[in-house]
Amino acid sequence: MNTHLKYIEWRDPKGLHEDTTQSISDLKFLKDELQFLKNLVAEHTLKLIYEISYIDCKAIFKQLTDHTKQIEKLLKELKEHSNNLKILLDDDEDDVLGEIRGYKGEHYRLIMDEMNFHSDVKKTKRAIFQILSEIIRKGKQKKLS
Repeated sequence: MNTHLKYIEWRDPKGLHEDTTQSISDLKFLKDELQFLKNLVAEHTLKLIYEISYIDCKAIFKQLTDHTKQIEKLLKELKEHSNNLKILLDDDEDDVLGEIRGYKGEHYRLIMDEMNFHSDVKKTKRAIFQILSEIIRKGKQKKLS
C-alpha cells in the first residue's frame, strides 16, 4: 500500500480504495514471484541437497509454501476489504462516517500485515539467493579446476 501509516486517518474512501487495489496488484505479482522461486528451488533441488543439507532445502521449500498460503489469505482479506469499501461508497453519507472509522482501522491492520509479509518474503528470498549464488560459484570453480 502506498499510504504512509500515519496518513490513513486523513485518506478519503477513494484513496483507501486505490491503496487496496494497489496492494492486491502487488500481492498478485509477489505470488507469481514466489511460484518462480519454488520452481527455481525445485529445479536445483539435487544441487541444493548435495551442497547443503536436505533439512535446509526442505525448510526453504516449506517457507515458500507457507508464503504462498499467506498470500492467498491476504488477497482474500484485501478483496473483501475492497468490496466493503465499494459498499460504503454506495451507502447514504450519514451512515458512512461511523463505518469509515472501522474501515480505516481494518485498513491499518491490513497494511501492517502486508508490510510484515513482505519483510518475511524478503528474508526467504535472500536465503535462497545466497544459497543459489554459492552453488553457482562452486559450479564455476569446479569448471575452472
